[in-house]
Amino acid sequence: MAQATINLRIDAELKHEMETICKLMGMNLTTAFTIFAKKVTAERRIPFEITAPADPFYSTENIARLKKSISQLESGQGTVHEVDI
Repeated sequence: MAQATINLRIDAELKHEMETICKLMGMNLTTAFTIFAKKVTAERRIPFEITAPADPFYSTENIARLKKSISQLESGQGTVHEVDI
C-alpha cells in the first residue's frame, strides 16, 4: 500500500503528552493516528463523543460556593454589595 504524509499543527505540550502516553502503550504518534483513521473509516464517525464544554458558571464548585453565599446572606452573616448598572 502506498504511503501518504499528513502535516498537523498541534500544541507542543499536547504533542509531548500524547507521545509519552503512546510510548507507554508501545506505539508512536503515527501508529496512534493510523488507528484513529482506521476506526473513523470503519465506523464512519468520530469514535468517541464530542460535546461542547459546560458553562463554568454551573460547575459543581461554583454552585456550592453560590449556595454557601446565599445561606450566609439568609442567616445575616454575609455582606450585601450594591452593583451600579
